[in-house]
Amino acid sequence: MAIRRAEREDIPRLLDLLTQVDMVHHNGRPDLFKGPSTKYTGEELEALLRDEKRPVFVWTDGKDQAQGYAFCVHQQHVEDHVLTDIRTLYIDDLCVDENARGQGIGRELYEHVLAYAREKGYYNVTLNVWAFNESALRFYRNCGLRPQKYGMEAIL
Repeated sequence: MAIRRAEREDIPRLLDLLTQVDMVHHNGRPDLFKGPSTKYTGEELEALLRDEKRPVFVWTDGKDQAQGYAFCVHQQHVEDHVLTDIRTLYIDDLCVDENARGQGIGRELYEHVLAYAREKGYYNVTLNVWAFNESALRFYRNCGLRPQKYGMEAIL
C-alpha cells in the first residue's frame, strides 16, 4: 500500500471513483446532482494531472490500483482588498472506494495531504462537505477539522 501522485494510467480508476462520489451526492441531493456522472472527463483529468497547482494523490493497494484519491487545489488571494495573502491547499474531493471504506484509507490520504501542505509551506487545508453527507461530516470531524464557514440556501 502506498500513496503517490496520480498518473495517466490511473484515469480509468479515477473515473470509477468519481462516479461513486457523484452517486453519493445524487442520492443525497437529486435536485442538484444528475448521477451517474463524473465531474471530469478523461481528457480533463489528463490535463489536471499535469497541473502542479492541482495535485491529485492516490492510495494504491498491493496491485498498484487506486482505492482512494484526494484532489487538491492551490488557492491564494494575492492583493485582495479584504482577504490576507495566505496559501491554502483546498481538498476539492476525497474518496475511498465504497468496498474499501472503514480500513483507514481516507485518514491516510488526509494525513498525506496535511504532510504535503506542511512541506510546501501552506497556511491551512480546507474543504467543503455537503450537509446531507453525515458520514463525511463525521469523518472530517474525527480528523480534527472544524467549520470555517457555512453555505446556506432557500429552495424556491
